[in-house]
Amino acid sequence: MGRVRGMADQAQFTDLAMEYMPQLYTAALRMTRNAADAEDLVQETYLKAYRAFSSFTEGTNLKAWLYRILTNTYINSYRSAKRRPQVSDVEDVEDLYMYRRLTPDGVDPGRSAEDEVLDSITDEEVKGAIESLPEAFRIAVLLADVEGFSYKEIAEITDVPIGTVMSRIHRGRRALQKALFEFAQGRGLVGSSSGPAE
Repeated sequence: MGRVRGMADQAQFTDLAMEYMPQLYTAALRMTRNAADAEDLVQETYLKAYRAFSSFTEGTNLKAWLYRILTNTYINSYRSAKRRPQVSDVEDVEDLYMYRRLTPDGVDPGRSAEDEVLDSITDEEVKGAIESLPEAFRIAVLLADVEGFSYKEIAEITDVPIGTVMSRIHRGRRALQKALFEFAQGRGLVGSSSGPAE
């Protein structure tokens, strides 16, 4: 009987979980920044998920469950080989960095100045800015802004308190604004006079 149940679980896993593979690969690529490592990470994630599928509660969020396995596998397997990233370099990034740099004192241009700059920044530059974020912030921003998970789901996926998730997303977005502003400044889209105040 147990063997029949196991085979049913395996068939159900294939039916339900395989549709998420392209999304998981994209997330893995953003985490590892390397195609071979991303493929290995996804394979390891699916192997672990396949073996643990009998513990998955039917009717709950399968996508979030798979992302939790992916994130934990990345943190436990891939990050351990690297130096733990420092977060102090973005601790003091000010709020609304790009907005303040593009808005002359006393003038409220609405969203147009920021939108105009963002429209001029290529997808590769956005990707580079995301990849430049410290790891904890990068994962939180990716799960929220790229994958569309809620704060609660991200807290479950990353196994950290929701307040920490909110802080990481907030700081990650501020650092992303700063990186995108620097890209824009480097391409001459904003003047150097708009640069960071000393």
